[in-house]
Amino acid sequence: MQNRRAIHVCALLTLLVLTQLSQSAATKLMSVPRAKLCVTEGTIEESPNDGVLVIVPKMRAYVNAFTAQLVEANFTFLGSTGNEARLGSGELRRQFGLKLLAQDACNLVYAMWRIEPESKLVVSVKSNPGQHTSAECGNRGYRNIKPRHSTPVPVLRSGDTHELRAEINADEMKVFADNRLVWEGSLGADAASFDGPVGIRSDNARLQIQLRTGPLLEAKRGQAPGCRSGPEESE
Repeated sequence: MQNRRAIHVCALLTLLVLTQLSQSAATKLMSVPRAKLCVTEGTIEESPNDGVLVIVPKMRAYVNAFTAQLVEANFTFLGSTGNEARLGSGELRRQFGLKLLAQDACNLVYAMWRIEPESKLVVSVKSNPGQHTSAECGNRGYRNIKPRHSTPVPVLRSGDTHELRAEINADEMKVFADNRLVWEGSLGADAASFDGPVGIRSDNARLQIQLRTGPLLEAKRGQAPGCRSGPEESE
């Protein structure tokens, strides 16, 4: 009897491992070089191995392709940019994060790893129905989403390397730091109406980044959102 139970348990474990491997293969991530990024604010420089370097106080960019709502950044925090810029609210914050469903400057989702003045992971939805440019919405429409589950992220120090990954399935979002689930919850109805690419954002942080995304959407293969840059696209 004990032998049969042991065999049954082993079979279940094997099936679980094979299922996880299958899911991992199905969501194989693609590297995103500098040439595939549309920079809407600031500048991004190329670095080795399809990486990018950020040294400006404000950086905003998105992937110029339609992919699954899955984005991952392996990044090294290199400290302050020196010449620091305040947010539209007037607050001075150091942070790096991922953008999802980035429809335009007024409607998108953020997963931000705040570094200073307080270390934490914050998921926000910026929603301004009927508005599409910075001149129309400015810094209005932000709403921080309360997670169903969350755990603290590590405190970032200059020279630290970490991995940040975010994914959306319907209205459900998960965020992982160093392959550990740190945020999980529902984004609500606002985000369900958005449709746009994934991307990255930073404020007052020098960064070395290796960016990866989920697979191209078959229904939109060969299409691109088009690169929109300039003051109207500032978030």
